[in-house]
Amino acid sequence: MTNRTAVFLITAADRKGLVAKITGFFAGLNLNILECRQYSDILEQLYYMRVAVELPPELTRAAIEAEFKKLAAELELHFSVHYSGETQNVAVMVSKTTHCLYDLLTNSEENLLGSGKVKLVIGNHPELEEAAEKFRIPFYCFPVDRSGDPEQEKQIIELLEKQKIDLVVLARYMRILSNDFINRFPARIINIHHAFLPAFMGGNPYQRAWERGVKMIGATAHYATADLDEGPIIEQDVERITHESLPEDLRNRGRDIERRVLTRAVRAHLEHRVIISGHRTIVFSK
Repeated sequence: MTNRTAVFLITAADRKGLVAKITGFFAGLNLNILECRQYSDILEQLYYMRVAVELPPELTRAAIEAEFKKLAAELELHFSVHYSGETQNVAVMVSKTTHCLYDLLTNSEENLLGSGKVKLVIGNHPELEEAAEKFRIPFYCFPVDRSGDPEQEKQIIELLEKQKIDLVVLARYMRILSNDFINRFPARIINIHHAFLPAFMGGNPYQRAWERGVKMIGATAHYATADLDEGPIIEQDVERITHESLPEDLRNRGRDIERRVLTRAVRAHLEHRVIISGHRTIVFSK
């Protein structure tokens, strides 16, 4: 994309003529369409579109949004618009495991998270401060003795708001966030968990999976909601295993899946490729 682009994420009731009217709107403003992805859900009868357009210097953001709002009102479109050049600040919350954190920090340093950059790391233990320091990222420690400590959550929220954080990533953060915390950042918290849930909840799931002789392991990245681990799924991956795999093998392979699934989900969000539709997501390819 060029430096002056706008990405529109659009949802509407599916019907004939939508594509022509939406693309015709941009053509009427003499805007070049750089990318266009669309999907029609035949079961829900909903239409989804992601369209990126090149903005000329003389066209302001306020002007194009004002014009598009007229079309949205006419066609009953739900939409959001995002612009190139806007850096999105990311906060990563961690406990003691490093694999997801390192992958996110590496991708951030190499500018592989779309328009996002990891701005800070928050831990409820001090162990990962050194990891953040290696990437010259500030680390803040808020020890929590029990789930949902209101005073600690208040301090974390104040920090996130002060630092103008756009996305919170739970990179194996092993504490349960309160509903108040989650509601302050709707569709802006991404979590990762292994794909054994709900079969092997709690500690040491890979040992119990081995004991049960599972033949497949995986991971799920999703938006955090008040319903634990039940938010809209953004990304998943799985690998087949055999009886020869030991518990430690399962654990290592599971961590690798978690790492790449979480990073892919974060990247999709930061590249404005995700539309939430009820309990589902529409994730457009690059």
